[in-house]
Parts: sequence; structure tokens; C-alpha cells
Amino acid sequence: MLRTENPKRPASLDELLDSRLIARVPARHHQQENLRRQAQGERRSKKRGESVEFADHRPYVSGDDLRHIDWNIFGRLDRLFLKLFLEEEDLCLHVVLDCSASHDCGQPNKFLFMQQVAMSLGYIGLVNLNRVAMTAIGTPPLTVTGADAQGPAPTGVLSAVRDLRGRRRTTELASWICSLRPDGGSSFTEACKRIALSRRGKGVMVVLSDFFIKEGYEDGLRLLMGRGYDVFCLQVLSPQELEPDITGDLRLRDVEDGDFAEVTVSAGLLKRYKANLAAYCDQLRAFCGRRDMTLLTVKSDTPIDVLLLDYLRRRGVLR
Repeated sequence: MLRTENPKRPASLDELLDSRLIARVPARHHQQENLRRQAQGERRSKKRGESVEFADHRPYVSGDDLRHIDWNIFGRLDRLFLKLFLEEEDLCLHVVLDCSASHDCGQPNKFLFMQQVAMSLGYIGLVNLNRVAMTAIGTPPLTVTGADAQGPAPTGVLSAVRDLRGRRRTTELASWICSLRPDGGSSFTEACKRIALSRRGKGVMVVLSDFFIKEGYEDGLRLLMGRGYDVFCLQVLSPQELEPDITGDLRLRDVEDGDFAEVTVSAGLLKRYKANLAAYCDQLRAFCGRRDMTLLTVKSDTPIDVLLLDYLRRRGVLR
């Protein structure tokens, strides 16, 4: 796939967030309810806790909090029972953006699409008072100043924001997303390792990438599994990757590692390319399915509101 020439870069919140999405995501919380849920979070847990929604009773045991005794039952049965409630956990939405150079291609541009999806997910999380975190992964291009020059080992993590909550943090999140640029390669496994070690609590993790990773995606995704997080992989491909519109004799250069390849694009080669691409996507889907991760492959021309509020809602990522 050919790299986009002079791609459009978003510079403000208005260029990232679709007004149709804002109209379809009503604020579900009044001010007093926001304050009450600020520390506890908005989603229900199966664990018993101290929220306002009743769950069950259990017999009183010495040492239990007397404030939770159901005195109505005591008046009828002359026995002490404790009221149990559904606990509301502070869950996190963590979005991972792959900023390697292979995403800077296609019409519409894949990376711009990923930025818009990340902003839209973040907005939904913020207005619903979830904790929102985002991590940009990739490896900056190497600058070699001598024959034996060696830089620090790549960490794979370019930058991150975390612990954002509430609609007032929307502009801050948009500024961070606008600052990202797709360049260099990808140290996917190392980045996933750092993310897995640094994330806290429980929640949903959404990984935005084309998953065309030379080192392989398997080890990295294994590191993100479990530990209280449901992992959702969103594979973003451009329409031109699915239906290439190039022909003839070409000398291609890999934008991430600089490798060259000379090819003659013919009908037979395109047919073989499409078969290999389909097999690769099927392999990724099977890998995720065996590990209880959800995969959705989308084109970069998919309307953002349709993707989030229709496709992702049907798969349980959004409510």
C-alpha cells in the first residue's frame, strides 16, 4: 500500500469528534449522581458492596456493620439479616494506538481514522465517568551518527495519558491525540509488556492497529490478556488494501524498516495477494477467538458513529 502524500492531520477536537456521535451519546448522569459515583465508578460488579442497589440478604455475623441490618425482617422473624448491595466498580477504558508508519496510508487515511475512533471512545468513557487511559506505541526512526552508534533499547511506548475522568478532560485528551504522528516502526511485544505491567484495576482495553507486524502480534497480545481486562482488537484496513488499484513494474520500500522489493503487479499476483490477506486476517481472528479476545476488522471509510454505536455495541464493548 502506498503512503498517503500530504495527509490531513487533525488540529482540534472538532476534527476528531463527529457531531453525529455527540448527538447519539446523551449525558446519562445528573450533577448529584455524578458526584455520588465519582469515586466508585459507573459499572456494576457481581461482587457485593455498598452501592444503593439492593442485591440479597445474608444472616448477621458478629462484627458486621449494624447499619446494614434489615430491621423490617428482624421485626417479622426476630432474626438478624444483613442487606447486601451491588458494588459499582471503578472500571477503566484503555485505548492503545499503533503509531507505526504503515498506518499513514489509504484514502481515507488509516491513522486519521484511528485517531477519530480513539477520541470517540474516549469521549464516551469520559461522559460516563469511567477512567480513561490511552497509550501510543511505536518506535521512532533511528538516527545513526556513527558506524558503531547505538541508542537505548526501544521501549515501544511513545507516550501515554491516564486517569482522565469527566467531560471537562475532553479537550486535554483531544490535544494529546492531535499530537501523535505515525512514523518509524513498531516494537509491539515490548510495548505490550510495558502496558501490561503499568495498567491498574479492571476494565476494557481496545487495541487499534492493522496488525501487520513483522515480529508477530502473538506474544504482545498474550501479554495483554487477563488481569481484569477484556481485550478488544480493532483491525483497521484501508479500502485500497482490500482492493489494490496499482499495476505494472514497481520498486517498493517498506516505510518501517526500509526493505526494498521489486514486483510486477499482475492479475494473478493481485489474486494471490487477496488470498494471503484473507488468510492472515482469518488467522488473527482465530488467534483472538481462542483467547476470548474480540476482533473486528473495519475499513477506514466506515462512519465512526456506525462503528461505535452499532458494531461495537452489538459486541458488548459499549452499552
